[in-house]
Amino acid sequence: MTSTTTGLPDRYRPLDEVGPTETTATGVIHCWRAKDRILNRDVAIRVHTPGGPAAREWITRALTAGGLATPALAMVYDAAEGNGDAQAPGGAAYVVNEWIEGRTLAERLAEGPMPEREARTVLRRLAEGVAAAHQVGLAVGGLTPETVVLRPNGMVGLRSVPAASGTVQGDVAALGGLLEYCLTGRHPGSAPAGRRPGMPPDLAALVRRARSTEPGAGLSSVAAMVALLAERPRTGHTAEPVRAPDESDSGWLRRLRERREEDRAEGSGDDVAVDPAPTRDASGTAFPPPDARGLPPVPGRRYEDDEDDDDLLLSAGLGRGDDPDGDSRDDETAQAGRRRLLVVGLPLAALVVVIALAVYLGNLISPDDVATEQAPGPSAPATSAPPAEQTPAPGDSPALTITGASVYDPFGDGDPDNPDEVPLSFDGDPATAWSTVTYRGSPAFGNLKDGIGIVYDLGSEQALAGLGVSGTAGATVEVRVGDQAEGDLDSYDVVTDGELGDSADLSFDEPVTTRYVLLWLTGLAPSDGGFSAEVAEVTLTPAS
Repeated sequence: MTSTTTGLPDRYRPLDEVGPTETTATGVIHCWRAKDRILNRDVAIRVHTPGGPAAREWITRALTAGGLATPALAMVYDAAEGNGDAQAPGGAAYVVNEWIEGRTLAERLAEGPMPEREARTVLRRLAEGVAAAHQVGLAVGGLTPETVVLRPNGMVGLRSVPAASGTVQGDVAALGGLLEYCLTGRHPGSAPAGRRPGMPPDLAALVRRARSTEPGAGLSSVAAMVALLAERPRTGHTAEPVRAPDESDSGWLRRLRERREEDRAEGSGDDVAVDPAPTRDASGTAFPPPDARGLPPVPGRRYEDDEDDDDLLLSAGLGRGDDPDGDSRDDETAQAGRRRLLVVGLPLAALVVVIALAVYLGNLISPDDVATEQAPGPSAPATSAPPAEQTPAPGDSPALTITGASVYDPFGDGDPDNPDEVPLSFDGDPATAWSTVTYRGSPAFGNLKDGIGIVYDLGSEQALAGLGVSGTAGATVEVRVGDQAEGDLDSYDVVTDGELGDSADLSFDEPVTTRYVLLWLTGLAPSDGGFSAEVAEVTLTPAS
């Protein structure tokens, strides 16, 4: 039986329409709160009008989202493409999501902007879920204040997953807009140009980068945003470095992070001794630390409650009420002087005692007595010649070996695929392998990036004629060589390409001399749940 209200199966009873209507290239999507009559629970159900082939792309995206399990994104319980006749049984195209209880972000921000710490937490948790979707090749879309819900347990959830369409960069820009909205209480773009009032400078720069459309100026991924939001917010009022008019956002962010690290090292109290290691000012010039050499170094304050830190300071005799210019500083200076005297004086006294004992014993023992006590006899001749096995035979040359390797992922999100498994690709055991993660939707890495690879370090420049590689049949690769381990992809020259298999012989057209070899995966092979590739064993073919 089909509901006449929405064209849904009778299992779902619509209660009320919620959320904004979403217009797509092929129709419109309405969202309802509904009751699942069989499981007796509330669900969010979205209906695409018309159904049938017009909704196919959206339903495909929903099926990809069905494999996600993150509290930041509503789970997908059910989906159907329908036949296009909304009044016929099974005619509607719909997606059934988990119903998330709580207030929407729009309702919360109607009361005013969030404190910085709360805004960081909300956006970081939401961005973690979006980053998980990007890892399986799904751009979420639909990131609006009306669809983001603040759960009663303090977690965050996106109610409509997925939107009819979306892009990775669109998700990054939308998260930047939500961050601005949380901090200012104003819709994105409504603030005047320049620094946005009510926003810390590092977060203002993060918003600009997330929403930038200029090449090279935008944020690389949602994972990068997660890392920046996870940093501790600045609670003090230390002087901010002045931004140069021609300084880029990336340079500005870097200097702010350096200043934050200095603040952590110094601690938040003026009376806490600092690490005597040199620090740097905003321009990068080294300068000596404050004169606190009389006290042992105190590590920077960890991200804990301020009360705990206060207890720690009081237990060490460094309370916040101490006058740094009073008698306590004088006492500490005197104690430091006594400690220096002990450190220098004790070794000198020990040395004097040793010399005195040596002179006394030398006077007691006669040289004639020592000579008579020595038994005459031949002694074995001393030799400094090294063992024979340490001398290489003439004409021998060291075998070609791989001294190290690492994942090369210049287009990734900052979280490379299985970096701990890289040594398995050259351990001499074809039964062990490094593998990519599983990508969804396309063998071209889920349309998220152009490829991924492993850079092998040969220790020094070696003459090569090719590589022997065993791996996933059907995966395509290029072999590239370069003179540095960390360069952009164009800095590695392509010397050959081919397809992996049980024993692929990737011979070069002519020998090359190089230290770094990049095995660059350009295409994946079908696997359970998507597309992936393995590299089981890489061997070097020396040039004759």
